[in-house]
Amino acid sequence: MKWLMLLLAGIFEIIWAVAMKYSNGFSLIIPSVITAITYILSAIFLSFALKYLPLGVAYVMWVAFGIVGTTLLGILLFNEKLTLLQVICIIFIIIGVAGLKLFAKS
Repeated sequence: MKWLMLLLAGIFEIIWAVAMKYSNGFSLIIPSVITAITYILSAIFLSFALKYLPLGVAYVMWVAFGIVGTTLLGILLFNEKLTLLQVICIIFIIIGVAGLKLFAKS
């Protein structure tokens, strides 16, 4: 359940970041409201996960979910481009998160 809470926190983090991009600097109401709601939900689910997971592991994984998810959605939704070096760095983030999950003591 703790990993599900962390995953949900990461998903809501991705949603709020993408909604913020769509909000055009908070000038559009619906994406702005979605940003605020999912930001709060992300924090709530992260706080639930932190009841059972070490802070360092949980926070790094939460941020990594956001990095990978928003990067992929940036490419798909906004035609953002990555350099080969950026792709390699993101692969290292994924490997690091997999290692944290694999070797977590919780």
